Amino acid sequence: MENQYDVTILGGGLAGLTVSLQLKQEKPDIKILVLEKREDAAPEAAFKVGESTVELGTHYLREVLGLKDYLDAEQLPKHGLRFFFSPQHKDEIHKRVELGPTFFLPVPSHQIDRGIFENDLTKMSRDLKNDVRLNAKVENVAIGDETHEVTYKKDGESKTISTRWVVDATGRASFLKRKLNFAEPFEHKVNAAWFRVDFKIDIDTWSDDEKWHSYVDNGLRHLSTVHLMDKGYWVWIIPLTEDRTSVGIVADESIHDFKDYNTLEKSLAWISKNEPQFGKELDQLTDKILDFKLMKHFAHASKETFSTDRWAVVGESGLFTDPFYSPGTDFISIGNTLTADLIQHDLNGEDIFYRTKFHAQVFRALYDNWMPIYANQYPLWGSSQIMISKIMWDWASYWGLNCLLFLNNSLTNLELMKKLVAGPKALMNRYGELSLQMQRLFQDWEAYDTADLTDNYVDPFDVEFMKVLQEDIVEKQVDDAELNRKLIENMELLEYFAAELFRLVSNNAHGTSMDIPVDPYTMSLNNDRTLKSKNSKELGRNSYVAKELLNQWMYPEPE
Repeated sequence: MENQYDVTILGGGLAGLTVSLQLKQEKPDIKILVLEKREDAAPEAAFKVGESTVELGTHYLREVLGLKDYLDAEQLPKHGLRFFFSPQHKDEIHKRVELGPTFFLPVPSHQIDRGIFENDLTKMSRDLKNDVRLNAKVENVAIGDETHEVTYKKDGESKTISTRWVVDATGRASFLKRKLNFAEPFEHKVNAAWFRVDFKIDIDTWSDDEKWHSYVDNGLRHLSTVHLMDKGYWVWIIPLTEDRTSVGIVADESIHDFKDYNTLEKSLAWISKNEPQFGKELDQLTDKILDFKLMKHFAHASKETFSTDRWAVVGESGLFTDPFYSPGTDFISIGNTLTADLIQHDLNGEDIFYRTKFHAQVFRALYDNWMPIYANQYPLWGSSQIMISKIMWDWASYWGLNCLLFLNNSLTNLELMKKLVAGPKALMNRYGELSLQMQRLFQDWEAYDTADLTDNYVDPFDVEFMKVLQEDIVEKQVDDAELNRKLIENMELLEYFAAELFRLVSNNAHGTSMDIPVDPYTMSLNNDRTLKSKNSKELGRNSYVAKELLNQWMYPEPE
């Protein structure tokens, strides 16, 4: 019937449109309605925070949704994430410690103009015969036993449709979260302000130093997501199509008051003060600034994500982390994939009660394991060696666990995932515990990482096992047994990574021997003997990991 749908998606942004494509591609006869409140095309502007994809989200867009050719033709390629530390040298970029890949990565990624992309996704969804309605504001959702009723207003007229599933992709409007009262704040008081510039901002032009230019082929720095960093903040520079550039400030409000950059004029002044070399560049471009947006306390959790009453929340309607490392599209990809799995099983007539509960548990576990890399960590953003080591650790765990699971379609494999999350000694729970311990080590290390480290270039792939972890996620899919073997191997690598890094840090801070035994689950730079763990294990030296970690170590090598 005309007003009956299998799925109604509230919101036609990135999350809503991509899940509409995924559902239709998996089940061509499914009937989908997308309701989007904007009246016309999305503005080609900075109306969304972040335009940069990383490995997991890129795989979803390119391979799961089949957008490879579109992204290669219409959006910019990306040359990884690039970081500049050494805040003592903000006037001379070539003197700052730089972390970033020298060559294009084996896993492609993109710099995306979200306005252009979402307009194109709207057309793609309609081309698949999805009913995408603009200027349609949702007024009410009535949850029923067999079907739900959604009332919306379009062109001044209220209309009601019947639907088996409701997917909330309304972003921060969070329609269902507000209606059903399952909001959950996350204590991460970090804010953002950003704008677009109608100009190609190329950091390669900021210095004539020949040595600095020799590190990276000409033009590749420009295609990176650039991070200028100091205590409590990072500033992003992201290239977009048509030689435009996205610029953003992300800062911990306990260190940088939001009032100091909550207007365009204040943001420009703030950048001139905190990143003076970049400020001088922007001083010449004020007439080319296209727009300005801001967001306060952007991180949030959610008490619910998937319901046995046949509704789900995806994108920013549910869980949102932090734009550092560009994980937004990753969490959209995971949420969409779990949602699509539930809907397809339900429409096939299966009982999805257990599957729904389990997917919600897994999704929340992934969020809870990821958030500690941000929470209370912004004070470290100006510590060069800490941040080099932290980024290496965060990427190693991301590639070795999260990406490997997603790229092998494992998150919807109940039998495999049960083994990975059941009990404190299960692999994903071990990782969560170890990650918390590592983030604590980085915090404790801050008091000792005080040297003026400068004029140093670190390529993450100079550390061989980082290169192997990245290459592993571009291989063909493997069976469950091989995947489980790889996950266990990567988890053991992370444990040795933690232990060998602790030895380096403890030697530098306290002069301890490089041969001390280390339990990565209870190690403490401040000699905290109260730490206990069911996963405790005392590790001896691992010569391979120890040797490779020295390639990212900027202090004198231990004797």
